[in-house]
Amino acid sequence: MNVHQQSLRELVEKWLSPTPATPLRVTQFSRTRDSNRRYVCVEVARPACSVAIMFFRHDDGSWRVFPPRRERPAMACPKAA
Repeated sequence: MNVHQQSLRELVEKWLSPTPATPLRVTQFSRTRDSNRRYVCVEVARPACSVAIMFFRHDDGSWRVFPPRRERPAMACPKAA
């Protein structure tokens, strides 16, 4: 587990800075179809425009604003003794 990871709440506050005048709301949450990983879309309505950010859960338990890498097929050759 990543020692320096932030909770989803801390990331939302960092990126969107919600206030009582501009509250946030979760508009989507589910799992990706291909890898069954969690994601959350959070939106804050500001006077000029609405801002929404997707947060993705990574294998180490951290939340980030970019999706985790897809696992690719790999081949390996056993070492000869």
